[in-house]
Parts: sequence; structure tokens; C-alpha cells
Amino acid sequence: MSLTVRSVAVFCGSRMGEKPVYRQTAELTGKTLAEKNIRLIYGGGANGLMGVVADAVIKSGGAVTGVIPEFLKTRERMHDQVSQLIVTDSMHARKQIMFAQADAFWILPGGFGTFDETMEILTWKQLGQHKKPILLVNVDGWGDAMVAMLDMAVNQGFASAEARALLQVVPDVQAALACSIMSEQVDDLPVSAL
Repeated sequence: MSLTVRSVAVFCGSRMGEKPVYRQTAELTGKTLAEKNIRLIYGGGANGLMGVVADAVIKSGGAVTGVIPEFLKTRERMHDQVSQLIVTDSMHARKQIMFAQADAFWILPGGFGTFDETMEILTWKQLGQHKKPILLVNVDGWGDAMVAMLDMAVNQGFASAEARALLQVVPDVQAALACSIMSEQVDDLPVSAL
């Protein structure tokens, strides 16, 4: 089977987090994407884990598209080494561009912004706006609480089990890559999560 995932949007923190394994996972993500010739689509900043992912892609000879709103250009310190930098007028426009340019979405450790991006892209998939894979890389259990929240929404009757299944939870970067490739085989299946 040939690899047709050409770009991956990575949602992750603009801070490093408390555990060294988060940085290690971000570095491995960038290196893996570059080695597989997959373009990184990300938030455009040089800080935190997102800066680490971008640096690793660049160091490994890969391509990076950063997407950042005008008002964050100084606050998040734009990455000046990316292949392409797109400056938007809003956070919503940023997410729309990242969505349009990505073939898959990987969620690495992060904070409120990462949660926002995850929930929006998951909601868009639930509503049938796309069939792209969404993979939460649950390194060291960092995403357990988010997964528990989603499961509770199903258990309490606020979401369907089908909708919950639209977010895949994987233990590491290699599993995220494998699931991104494998999901291409089921792209023609209908989204029936409403």
C-alpha cells in the first residue's frame, strides 16, 4: 500500500510541560514526519512542544507550514525557519487553514489551545465535514482525563459511541503513523456519527 498522507496537522502545547517524555515525543514526531516526507502543518510558533516538533522536522530536512494569527506573532514568537508561514486574522481562520491543508491530525500533549483544536476538529468530523483521521498520542497517559471526559459524555447520553470512536487513542508516534496510513483504506466508508 502506498502512503498518500502528505501532511499532518500536529496540535500540541506552546509550553514544554513537566515531563521530559513530552519533549522526546515531540522530537520523534518531527523526525518521523520528515523521514516519511510528510509535511508538518502546525501553529507557527517557536515556543514549547510545537517549536520542538517544527525544529525536528527542519533538522531532518522536512517541510513545515506554520499558521499563526496576527495577534500571536509576538506573543508566541513566530518560527522564522519554517518552509511556509501563513498569517491569519483570527484563531478560527488559523484552524480552517490547518484543517484544509492536513490529511490527518495528531494531538500531542498540550493545554487549552490543544483541547480547543481537538474538540473542534472532532466536532467537524462528527458533523460529516471530513473523514480525516484524528489521533490522540497518549504518551505517558497525558490524555487520559480528556478521554475520560469524552467517555462520560457517551455514558451520560450526550454523545454516541460512534462519535466517540472518531477519535483514536494511540500510545506513541509509530502507532499514530500506522493508523494514519491504515485509515486511508476506510476513507470511503460513510460517517454515521450524528
